[in-house]
Amino acid sequence: MSTAVSHPDETLTKDRSWVDEFPGAITVCDAEGKILEMNRTAADNFAADGGTKLIGTNALDCHPEPARTRLKQLLETKQLNVYTIEKKGVRKLIYQSPWYEAGNYAGFVELSLAIPTEIPHFSRD
Repeated sequence: MSTAVSHPDETLTKDRSWVDEFPGAITVCDAEGKILEMNRTAADNFAADGGTKLIGTNALDCHPEPARTRLKQLLETKQLNVYTIEKKGVRKLIYQSPWYEAGNYAGFVELSLAIPTEIPHFSRD
């Protein structure tokens, strides 16, 4: 069931069921790196590491070096980080972005999206 929320620019919805149905992995952590939320795809991707049992743990503890140091740096500097990886023959776009609550830095959101080997690029100038 959807509940509309008053917003100065638009009507937003509190129905978050789309997050669990989204085919990409979504993981949210706070400013210290504690995992707050993950959708079903993220839980499935990290099943061998505990899946949803990772909620409440620190994402820094889940990353080996040098990724751990890079994540710590991102949390401290609040910088966007975007790159691609290939794992088990699947290419993925990793998009790590700071998120804000009431204008205050609150942590990071990581999106992990499976992508095709070749991606068309369109310039829309």
